[in-house]
Amino acid sequence: MRHPDRAGGDNSGDYAGRVPSLIPAREYALVFATAALVTFLITAVVRVLARRIGAFTPIRDRDVHKLPTPRMGGVALYLGVAAAVLLARHLPGLSQAFESTTEITGVLVAGALICVVGVLDDRFDLDAVTKLAGQVLAAGVLVLFGVQWVQMWLPLGDNGSTVSLGQAQGLVITVLITLVLTNAMNFIDGLDGLLAGVALIAGIGVFVFSVHQLAASHNPTSASQAPLITAALIGACVGFLPHNFWPARIFMGDSGSMFIGLTMAAAIVSAGGRLDSSTYGGKSTVALLSPLIVVLAVVLIPLLDFLMAVVRRTREGRHPFSADKRHLHHRMLNIGHTHRAAVLVFYLWAVVISGGAVSLSFLPWQVAIGPILLLLGVAVVVSAWPRVRARRLTRSRTLVNVPSASGAGSEGSA
Repeated sequence: MRHPDRAGGDNSGDYAGRVPSLIPAREYALVFATAALVTFLITAVVRVLARRIGAFTPIRDRDVHKLPTPRMGGVALYLGVAAAVLLARHLPGLSQAFESTTEITGVLVAGALICVVGVLDDRFDLDAVTKLAGQVLAAGVLVLFGVQWVQMWLPLGDNGSTVSLGQAQGLVITVLITLVLTNAMNFIDGLDGLLAGVALIAGIGVFVFSVHQLAASHNPTSASQAPLITAALIGACVGFLPHNFWPARIFMGDSGSMFIGLTMAAAIVSAGGRLDSSTYGGKSTVALLSPLIVVLAVVLIPLLDFLMAVVRRTREGRHPFSADKRHLHHRMLNIGHTHRAAVLVFYLWAVVISGGAVSLSFLPWQVAIGPILLLLGVAVVVSAWPRVRARRLTRSRTLVNVPSASGAGSEGSA
């Protein structure tokens, strides 16, 4: 196996030659299937348990569900991921992810911690400060086990430069990314199946990005953690969706949304925080910034929703974190989408944003920008279509009624 050209030459042939040996596709498929099956089976048990201990989502004015629904689905998600990861430890190819680092163990420990915090919130409705403390502690556990942003390429100078982060800097960035993703995932969990599906799609994007990093690396033991984490998370989301899609029989609750956010953060930090600029020959600015672009893509929808909510509430003289029914998913319902259709529209946006972000790490931006803009246009049209259709229907009715009204007036005057 030849090493890639450090000078940034064409190493596409070498890349293709490394793919079969470094990417155990069947083992990833087995991890995915295990997580999906375990999550699917355990979710039914968790639903019964949640009913018995009274872990229900209360019906509030801003909610769209009509019946009390058990939550704590995050327990099933965590157990599905944990089962898949433990299986991977005994597989010949994926076992390399455990050889030189404790990152995977850190994800399981931190995931268990954040899941426990979420379960307590699902049952007892913890205050925001307590939840934030739990999130910070879980992020600290990730760093303690080696999940940390180590270096970052920045477009400084003529050719840019790779900046090595100190321990404190890496700690701050990792904790910040974890907190943002954890709360962002929690923020959009407002419709049946919405977060599970969006996380599934975003997870596929992160998986593709991290597999690309793995194939371009020299050492699979230091680059195979992120694909393993995301493969397990994708499978867990697939196993949970049949229980959670509209009409949902169980919600994932904060235990699920925070666990998904933390796991996604761990995968992104593991894949992007050690980006080797020689992978892209030091020539593609957009590709070298792809780890940050992927992070932004994953949180773009909830971040946009959050910023719009803060601005809206502040302008109205209300507390920026007060509740209302004008989140993006509420707006989709208000313009005429059904519950199911609104969720599918968000899936479309997730595909466009995540797919577009990941494609920038493979393709020159001049090539990728055309399809990205085309898909963005399709997403805008699909999102606004009920309102457009309603206006066209109103206009057609007006045109039909005008002649009849004028005709009736003429007859009466005669």
